[in-house]
Amino acid sequence: MRIWHVLIVGGLLLSVAACAGGEESRARAAGGLGAVSGEPRHETRRPSPSPPPSPPPPRDIDCDQVKCVSLTFDDGPGEHTGRLLDTLKAAGVRATFFMLGEMVREHPDIARRMVLEGHEVANHTWSHQNLTGLSAAGVRSQIERTQKAVKDATGVEPTLMRPPYGATDEHVGRAVGMPQILWSVDTLDWRHRSLARNTKVGVNEPVNGDIVLYHDIHEPTVDSIPKVVEGLKERGFTLVTVTEMFQGEKLEPGVTYTGRADEAAQLAGDPPPSGSPAGPPEAITTESR
Repeated sequence: MRIWHVLIVGGLLLSVAACAGGEESRARAAGGLGAVSGEPRHETRRPSPSPPPSPPPPRDIDCDQVKCVSLTFDDGPGEHTGRLLDTLKAAGVRATFFMLGEMVREHPDIARRMVLEGHEVANHTWSHQNLTGLSAAGVRSQIERTQKAVKDATGVEPTLMRPPYGATDEHVGRAVGMPQILWSVDTLDWRHRSLARNTKVGVNEPVNGDIVLYHDIHEPTVDSIPKVVEGLKERGFTLVTVTEMFQGEKLEPGVTYTGRADEAAQLAGDPPPSGSPAGPPEAITTESR
């Protein structure tokens, strides 16, 4: 609002405009009307940001004292993996996921969810190539690219790997530089794609210390897991990750492991477990995922 002051100067009538509330305007600029009116200033405080979610703490499970079995899943994450995680979460079960780097790149949120729900993430190479046919540099590239993809997606760098098809040798072991985890129960879910068979094998075949091989990219496999988990629990098993299976033991880089009961045999250099699709290279196809 303007206030007009009338002045007579030298016989002339002049009008001068002055700004009312100048002090008020300056007060607003300095921090609000309350500074002039005497009213207290009210500052809006933003709530402190919630801390980012973190994985659950490690579990103290002694597989020398309880019956343990480890469910492992290869080749994901895929379109069915989220539903598998729902099943495992509802059952309070943890598993190990041997993931392809190229699939982690496509589904980073699923990989991160695995870690936040207490599962173990591990390396299954970038693109599922038979490592025995690659140079040392080629093997390292397959491993290192996947290590980076998993670390970028989850914040965790894998400590275990699984060679595609179970195909490995001394040359591969040296180039990989990580413990190589195979399996002692091969469900052959990639071949049969049968819910009933996946369930029967997964429930009935494991014994204490076994590592069971499944593939979470196949819908019948994911469909079978609720009954598999239920059946193994009824048999008295505790379902653990691979690292939990070997808790307290040091796994050696380059050495292959098929299960807790078979550790001594693998250290002695025995061949991969029966049922492994390693076979001769000419027998390996991309279908044996």
